[in-house]
This record gives sequence, structure tokens and C-alpha cells, in this order.
Amino acid sequence: MARFFRKRHETQGQVPGSLIFVGTKKVEQTSIRVMDYDAEQLNEFDFTDINQIKDLHASTTCSWVNIYGLHDVDVIKEVGARFNVHPLVLEDVLNTGQRPKLEEFDDFLFLVLKMFRYDQEEEIVHAEQLSIVIGKGFLITFQERKGDVFHAVRERIRKSKGRIRQSGVDYLAYALLDTVVDNYIHVIERLGERIEELDEEVLNDPGKEVLAEITNAKRELNYMAKSIRPAREAIIQLAKLDTDIMSEPMTPYLKDLQDLTTQATEVVEVYREMLTDQMGIYHSSLSNRMNDVMKVLTIFAAIFIPLTFIAGIYGTNFEYFPELHYRYSYFVFWGVIIVVAASMLFFFKRKGWF
Repeated sequence: MARFFRKRHETQGQVPGSLIFVGTKKVEQTSIRVMDYDAEQLNEFDFTDINQIKDLHASTTCSWVNIYGLHDVDVIKEVGARFNVHPLVLEDVLNTGQRPKLEEFDDFLFLVLKMFRYDQEEEIVHAEQLSIVIGKGFLITFQERKGDVFHAVRERIRKSKGRIRQSGVDYLAYALLDTVVDNYIHVIERLGERIEELDEEVLNDPGKEVLAEITNAKRELNYMAKSIRPAREAIIQLAKLDTDIMSEPMTPYLKDLQDLTTQATEVVEVYREMLTDQMGIYHSSLSNRMNDVMKVLTIFAAIFIPLTFIAGIYGTNFEYFPELHYRYSYFVFWGVIIVVAASMLFFFKRKGWF
């Protein structure tokens, strides 16, 4: 399936709000993890059946419901029904090629982001769609697969570190977003280390392998930029939002998160410019190498022009050549050839042409 754009032929002509999974099945079975907590207590559950979940919508605690696997449309539909999530939101959840964005509804906020994972061996960035529904007292995250960057957040909840257990879902939402954006920086740094190493390689050994790596790194940065730029716009929009779901004390945190996304965007642009420069250096190196080859060939051609002229004269078939009857004519001929060639080489050297 295409990385930059997911094909949506399955949804063509469908009624808006139709729940159709668009993407790749990444887990065998959809599962659910719930962390329900307040300052005093924490309850953590893992389910495979949505009917096992109690009515968390009306509870006074902070409830984080994490759905792994989006291919089971019935589970997604049931989760939406229990938490009064709009069908258009569920449609976007199931479309894993969704552009990062923020949407405001009467009772909840809907946020779409991408989570990145860098494969060091293949030197490729893998992306997973993360959909977040933020309501009053609950937060739902929809992920394509198990395994994410939220382990540290879960540990903070379990060990009651910081203010996360004393705060509501708005702070939980900030903590998740902060972790996602931090991971952006981490992935960019890992990719950037290799890009900086290419600076030396492109100067010392500009071969086809280096060109392939530059092209690959540029493709991966473009892939990340496609998601980071709209994610920054969504977070800026979230920081300016006037809603009861995100309380006033969260404003400084969201502005700090906004600065972090701006930093991620700028670093991506810096590395893209570096790759563009490296591509220019690569082509310049090839041109210089070709110029050196052409210079050597031109020097040889220039030297052999007068030698060919001399050889051509004495290679003609005229009968009367006084020099041909001289006993040492052959050696004189070679002496003239060597002197002419040496003189031309000396002249080229004096001119600095090689």
C-alpha cells in the first residue's frame, strides 16, 4: 500500500459516516486496555470484548481507553456508541491515511496524529495513525497495532509521578501529545545522524551507494514532514481553543508543546536542505571527476597531434626523402618525437593545466 496516500476505493460512493476500514490489518484481534484512575486509586484492565467494559462515560474518575487494532469495525462502532462519538469521527478513525487534524464537537475533541518508528536496519520510517477522542472524564486512543511510545506515561500513572494522577483528561491528553512529539524529535535525530555522516562520504567517495542513501533519506524526511506540519497546525489550534474540555491551566503546557512541534518542523527543513546541498555536491563531484578525465584525455590528444603530424609526413609514399637514406634517421625521428612531447608537457605544466 502506498505510504504517502492510502487508496480509498472501498469508500467511493458510500454514505458519509459509513464505517469502512481503510488500511492494513496489523494485529490478529482487536484488544482494549483501560486505565481508570484518580488521585487515590488506579484500576487497569485488558479486554478483548467491548461488552466487558463498564460504563466509564459517567464515572467521576479519569478513564483512558486504548483500542489496539482498527480492522474490527463492530468494536469501533460499539465504542462510538458507548461514548457518543459522532459517526464521521469513527469514519476518520478507520481511515488510517487520515491527515493530522483537530476537530471540535459539542461534547468532545477529536485529534488525529501520526506516530513514527525508525527501522535502523532498513533505514526507513514507519508511521502509525493515532486517533484521540478527548471528552469530559474520558480519553480514547485508537491505534493500529500494539507497541507504542506511551510506556513512560503509563508508568507515571501507575507510580503516581508528577501531577498526572491529580489532573484530568486534559493533562493526560497533553502528556500523550508531548510523548508523540518528543518521539518525532527522537526519530529525526536518529535519521539526522546518518544524514550528517553522508557529508563526509559525499565528498570523499561520491558513489552510487551514497546517492541511493541521500535519495532514501530525503524520501523519509518528506514522509515525516507530510505528518509533522499538519500536526503542528493542529496543536496550535488546540492551544487557541476556547473549550471546557481543555482547562485554562493547560495553556502554558500546550504552548510549550507548540514550540516543540515548531522545533521538529524546523529540524526537518534543515536536514532537507542539507540533503539538497549534498545532492548538489554529489553532482558537482561527478562533474569535477569527469572534467579531470577530460583534461587528461585532452592533454594526451594535444600531445599526439604534432606527433601524428610528424609520423604522417614520414609515412607517406614519396620516393625521394633525403632523411630516409641517412643511417641514423630512425633514431633522429624518435628523438624529435620525444623532444616535442616533453616540450609540450613542460609547457602545460608551466601553465598549470594539470
